[in-house]
Order: sequence, then structure tokens, then C-alpha cells
Amino acid sequence: MADAGLKMVSQGGDGWNTRRMEHEGTRLFAVIKTGGKQYRVAAGDTITVMTLAGNPGDRVTFDRVLMLSQDGEPALGTPFIDGASVAGQIVEQTRGPKAIAFKKRRRKNSKRKHGHRQDLTLVRITEFFAGGVESSVGTAPSE
Repeated sequence: MADAGLKMVSQGGDGWNTRRMEHEGTRLFAVIKTGGKQYRVAAGDTITVMTLAGNPGDRVTFDRVLMLSQDGEPALGTPFIDGASVAGQIVEQTRGPKAIAFKKRRRKNSKRKHGHRQDLTLVRITEFFAGGVESSVGTAPSE
């Protein structure tokens, strides 16, 4: 589980909180909203979001930026920051794991089984824009 550039942050007590990660060397991050959910992203991150229209390699822009932090100085929106956006590139269109809804009514010879797989999109965050397209705040490291 040890990824390059990520370390787990101790929450005190006996255990580790694996959902809370800290980006080493990355001081710029943003909180964006898409698909009814909020995501904390930094340049170079790959996130899994609800399905977005497009093919792998297409560029997407997230205009609903709730917070933008640079060098520990957060800029909060009410509810969104005007002119701020986060750019990304679609990596893959995929599907989530199968969720099975099984219902059985005992002694009545009645049962029902339905499966569902959510459509998902993997997006690699490439850069942040603070005041529109002209001023680029940060870019992802080139691979």
C-alpha cells in the first residue's frame, strides 16, 4: 500500500486512518465537486468519479472548485471560487464492482436477485487554474 509520494498520517491511538493521506512535497491542492461528491485533488492524482462523457485521452475541466490551497493559504468559495478550475485528462472508462441485492422471503418460495455495476471514469488531474485560463497555478509532473 506504500505509493510513491504518499504517506499515512497517524490518528493517535492504536490504529492508522488509511483514508487520510498526506501528499509529500505537494503544497497545492483543491477540493472539487463532481457527480454530487467532493474530492481532494493535487496535480498528478488519479481519481475515480461518476461517469463523464468522453473517451480516454480527452481533457475535462472541473469548474466547481470549493477550496484552493497553495502553500498552506486556503481560498474558500461561497460556495464556489469564481474563475478557478481544475483540468484533468480521462484515463479510462470503467465499471465498479458488482453489488448484488438479494431478497428472500422465507417459507414462501419467493426470492429475487438483482445485480448492479456503476459506470465510473478514471481522471488524472493535470493542472489548476486560479483566475481563468490565463494564469496556470500548477502542473502535474511529466511522465
